[in-house]
Amino acid sequence: MCAAGKLSVQVGSRSRGAGRDTDARPGTGAHQSASACGDNLCVGVILGFPREVAQELQQWRASFGDPMAEVIPAHITLVTTTPAQDWEATLEHVRDVARRQAPFRITISGTGSFRPVSPVVFLKVADGFEECVGLHEQLQTGPLERDLPFPYHPHVTVAHDVAPESLDEAETVLKNYSATFPVVSMGLYEHDDNGIWQLREELDFGGDADQSRKSTAQRPAAGGEATAAD
Repeated sequence: MCAAGKLSVQVGSRSRGAGRDTDARPGTGAHQSASACGDNLCVGVILGFPREVAQELQQWRASFGDPMAEVIPAHITLVTTTPAQDWEATLEHVRDVARRQAPFRITISGTGSFRPVSPVVFLKVADGFEECVGLHEQLQTGPLERDLPFPYHPHVTVAHDVAPESLDEAETVLKNYSATFPVVSMGLYEHDDNGIWQLREELDFGGDADQSRKSTAQRPAAGGEATAAD
């Protein structure tokens, strides 16, 4: 989810009326503000990264002067900030997509940019690109169906809304960067009334919904692309 404001992420559970967890997590973002959802629930879905990869990319993002480096962990957004009227229908929909998806490998390699449309430099998704697109297309249906202002393009933001010279630096310095890792789950996030992105459920690919985790313990270092600012 890629967007404008500084957001935080908390781990919590909405299912069966569970209360809000106060354990703050790194923030994510959204391409649009949560206010765009009006009175509806706002959700997002992302792929989190292994901790060592997430930490390395966080350090690189901070080195380019991006103030969101500390609050937006490295991730790939599958569903950016999207209104959802029915939580149970949304949860079952995302669980169903996760059950039908086998684990796969991601390779991020080389840089690209959305300039001049948007001041963003990103790492390209090589291996796993089609899987990300497939997941996005499946997720953005039913209770999460909506028209998007831009075509979906899997990516990992490494610099956003910084000086042009810093964007140039990011695009040049990381042009030979490459990392490969497996992804075995995706995280369902909710943007709550306090402007906090909360992880509601971590859903295993090909797994039983009853075994899906409602916390980030032992999971990839996730945040939510996206521009919460991705």
